[in-house]
Amino acid sequence: MTDAAPSAAQPAALALLRRAAAALRGAGAAAGRHALDAIWPPSCPACHASVQQNGFLCAQCWARTPFIERPFCERSGAPFPQDWGEGMLSPEVMAEPPVWNRARAVTRYDEGPARRLVQRLKYADRVENAGPMGLWMARAGAELLRDADLIVPTPLHRRRLFSRRFNQAAALAASVSRASGVPFDPLALERVKPTPPQVGLSRAQRADNVQGAFRTPQEARPRIAGRKLVLVDDVLTSGATSNAAARALLRAGAARVDLLVFARVVTGG
Repeated sequence: MTDAAPSAAQPAALALLRRAAAALRGAGAAAGRHALDAIWPPSCPACHASVQQNGFLCAQCWARTPFIERPFCERSGAPFPQDWGEGMLSPEVMAEPPVWNRARAVTRYDEGPARRLVQRLKYADRVENAGPMGLWMARAGAELLRDADLIVPTPLHRRRLFSRRFNQAAALAASVSRASGVPFDPLALERVKPTPPQVGLSRAQRADNVQGAFRTPQEARPRIAGRKLVLVDDVLTSGATSNAAARALLRAGAARVDLLVFARVVTGG
């Protein structure tokens, strides 16, 4: 005896069941969020002041955040003190062009709550901060992400990854990927040289420190060859680290490398 052929109504019924199950899962997730909010009320990720929803800055921190908007250097994303015309480049970029194509950042590192947000993410295990920070990065880097093929986080050396337990750039890259829909590959680049921290080093020393620090694994090269990449990191300072990482990706065949960071150091202006 053979089974009867499925009726035309069965696919529709299955679709209804799937939608109902999805609605129940959504309701369960919402209930879970409400329960967590009751135990740990939403707070500002920068100063812990009470806010209406997790991931939102309080009004005071928002007002103190110097978001970077045009006019800025079209290559480095460094803000200009005044509008010098469309497509202008900074003197630093003209004197020493970066390896990457364009860079964009959400805010200045030296002003407002940016430093606190980055340090809490990096050193205080506030991994949840990567969610809103990555969302802001996706907005600031919309023009980079519009035609990007892949997001690549700046990697940590395995020793530092072991001691820190997670890579803040990878957490940010995952958040940017969710917000933008551009896939990310945490294994497209690796750090093979255990460099000491860059803090306190001159620009030349920083460049020497990270020379040869990155490489693309052989098995990852087909995934990046001919593709337009967005390299993600938390802070842009001198550009030495991002230059070294971009150089390794370009040598492995990437068509273009742009840089997207949460905050950048701004000199002058």
